[in-house]
Amino acid sequence: MTLAKIVYASMTGNTEEISEIIEDKLIDAGLEVEREECSDVESDFFDDADICIVATYTYGDGDLPYEIEDFFEDLADEELTDQIFGVVGSGDTEYGEYYCQSARDFVTQFEKAGATRGAELVCIEHNAEGEDLDLLQGFVDELVEKVNG
Repeated sequence: MTLAKIVYASMTGNTEEISEIIEDKLIDAGLEVEREECSDVESDFFDDADICIVATYTYGDGDLPYEIEDFFEDLADEELTDQIFGVVGSGDTEYGEYYCQSARDFVTQFEKAGATRGAELVCIEHNAEGEDLDLLQGFVDELVEKVNG
């Protein structure tokens, strides 16, 4: 069975909720899913995953959340050449150029680790509602299609 693993960082609960929505959609697609808060895992969490997903918010002016910094830094040293990845960010467009910057930074880290992008980055303003749910469904569909290749 295909295994998808989700790591998330959430301060207000928005990103945690987004990660739960993704988890439910992956389960509905027939995948096995493990979802963990970032401070509960090490960077090798993804070693046995077919699909690796990070959901994160951005702090301040484009900064990584403190609680995910170590995971982020260590991720680039992992060997993820056989894994598919996807990243989702929650943010506030009032931050302009820094909107979902941490999520964009994670795309770069996954690429440094050799993972293959399975879906385009999804950025959600605050919490997921309305058309955001369609974006998340498309995100999951892309990942599942990529892994089933």
